[in-house]
Amino acid sequence: MDHAPRRIRTSIIRQSTYLSLNEIATILTSPIEYLKGVGPLRADLLKKELEIFTFGDLLDHFPNRHIDKTKVSRIREITPQTEYAQVAGTLISYETVGAGRGKRLVAQLRDASGILELTWFQGISWVVKGLHVGSDYLVFGKTGFFNGKPQIVHPEIEPYVAAKAGGKAFLEPVYPTTEKLKARSFNGRQLGKLTYTLITLLQPKDLPENIPQEILDRLQLMSRFEAYRNIHFPGSPALADAAMKRLKFEELFIAQVRLNLVRLQRHHTSKGVVFEKVGDYFNTLYANYLPFDLTGAQKRVLREIRTDTGKGHQMNRLLQGDVGSGKTIVALLSMLLAADNGYQSCLMAPTEILAQQHYTGLSELLKEMPVEIALLTGSTRAAERKRILKGLLDDAIHFVVGTHAVIEDAVQFRNLGLVIVDEQHRFGVAQRAKLWEKAAVPPHVLVMTATPIPRTLAMTAYGDLDYSIMDELPPGRQPVTTVHRNETARANVMDFVRSEIDKGRQAYFIYPLIEESEKLSYEDLMQGYEQVKSFFPEPKFHISMVHGRQPAEQKETNMQRFVKGDTQIMVSTTVIEVGVNVPNATVMVIESAEKFGLSQLHQLRGRVGRGSEKSFCILLTGSSASKEARERIKTMCATNDGFKIAEKDLEIRGPGDIEGTRQSGALNFKIASIVNDKELLELARAEAEKLVEEDVELTMAKNLQLKKFLQSQKRKHGWGKIS
Repeated sequence: MDHAPRRIRTSIIRQSTYLSLNEIATILTSPIEYLKGVGPLRADLLKKELEIFTFGDLLDHFPNRHIDKTKVSRIREITPQTEYAQVAGTLISYETVGAGRGKRLVAQLRDASGILELTWFQGISWVVKGLHVGSDYLVFGKTGFFNGKPQIVHPEIEPYVAAKAGGKAFLEPVYPTTEKLKARSFNGRQLGKLTYTLITLLQPKDLPENIPQEILDRLQLMSRFEAYRNIHFPGSPALADAAMKRLKFEELFIAQVRLNLVRLQRHHTSKGVVFEKVGDYFNTLYANYLPFDLTGAQKRVLREIRTDTGKGHQMNRLLQGDVGSGKTIVALLSMLLAADNGYQSCLMAPTEILAQQHYTGLSELLKEMPVEIALLTGSTRAAERKRILKGLLDDAIHFVVGTHAVIEDAVQFRNLGLVIVDEQHRFGVAQRAKLWEKAAVPPHVLVMTATPIPRTLAMTAYGDLDYSIMDELPPGRQPVTTVHRNETARANVMDFVRSEIDKGRQAYFIYPLIEESEKLSYEDLMQGYEQVKSFFPEPKFHISMVHGRQPAEQKETNMQRFVKGDTQIMVSTTVIEVGVNVPNATVMVIESAEKFGLSQLHQLRGRVGRGSEKSFCILLTGSSASKEARERIKTMCATNDGFKIAEKDLEIRGPGDIEGTRQSGALNFKIASIVNDKELLELARAEAEKLVEEDVELTMAKNLQLKKFLQSQKRKHGWGKIS
């Protein structure tokens, strides 16, 4: 069919209150209720259950697999290892069994090899209308066994006509659906029929190319129109694979182009203050007061920062450093670089504990230098707060370290040139933006994270930022030895902890925080505290306890007692996950380690091994850890490399669950996977970088269609600058 029916076009014009004029011409923006076979009731279901509002949304609802309709199994071939099966046979009986919630429809299908039981728990009245004893049916579904007999629950079923499979390849799409749709007899097959109706309406002009032709030719990718046809209704498995590759590449390429445009346009257009020289502040600390020689990674990152800040464009750099890699020294030298050029700096941390620690550490390093540093948090006393606000406005204070308190309107700078955000994922975009607004020319921005980010995730979630990696430990640091012990070995674990304390060392005992049940977490912690006290009784041993229910002042006091060495043991929830620095702590026991994620385990482990003594992390688990939990424990014991751990975490959990992943369209992929499609992502990244560097405004003729597509997507998704 060449054009959509007149009533569709008319309806679009009527609905133009929510469709822009330049979208009216495309059939894919037609409301879904106007597709033949849908109507108002089905449209309402599609909108609520699958967020399908338009023809285009239906087209983008991809099948998750295809069934080879030429393959019909015999019932006796179904085994416990069979996942899905398609069977043809004769319906020999059906009956409704039970009542209320236990009501179900049970049918028997027989072929020459045996009998298959079919069961429905929902939509029974509708299903019964299509069942006729003695008729032949084609059945498909996920197989199982009940009382030793093969069974399919909620199968797809239709009258079987032998000629239907007809001797030629026939791949039927299977679409993701919901239980509510299935209950209304609106299953994957019904979605397939609607999609087929839509495909017959489309022409190549309805799906214009959004990738330059020279890239398609060079990579031998099929056209966009053919890809959509073959992702839904492929002529062969090879065509299905080719369509999948094209559409995955498209998703990854568009995301990479968008992120690269943001990054390069910032490089070209965003003004930034210029740090012209490396002066006395930087050189004095570097030559006289560094506690150790910088690692190669620290030197490399400093060179990158010096290059960025000398260009006259705003730096926007992500610094990834594994736990203990020395990010704070890089941050301090960067702030001294700003001071050498007459600019102030601000370091924002997510918690008072971490802000206090940064302040204490930086003050110690700067104590012999004429540099004024201040700490501003929610608990800063009024007189001190007044002094700090005046000092920032007068330019008497070079650096301020603080929490959210630094973004308050009352905090104003004379000459803010550098903003450093630690553990940036704990702040919202709007919160960070308030800091940028405290200077006439946007300050340079360095965001730091101790949560290593896998390269594939960094390329997609943080592709608009320049990013640096610090993957070396400072000299003198020893890798932490990590071991796994079962609950049955608790006495031996306690003996080992005691031996470390007898050497003058300190220890952590960490308990999981179950967010859904703060009360349960608190009870577990208190039981754990009593258990630790029974092994380490007073007055010989002194124990600190820290948890979320404590007032901030009490929490800080208990933490400081451990930091100063007044207590040998810290019993805590994950409050100490980031930032606490006690070089004398050499052993950490993580209770119920199977309840923690990989990234969190690695962050916790980073609290030990911060001094020159050998350190240990003991993962205690119960006997019922899941397969996934055992995999996490095995990974922790095998490596201290945060980037390897992050890759494994990404593989296990996927990008959506990784802490720190930014809420952006960059990860909203329908079919591409940054875990499984790494090579395709690398290829898309390379092509996008090349294209954007050649034509940052996308004004070349070959890129105009891409530019038009990106503009339409920006309107649709609200894409904008991420940081």
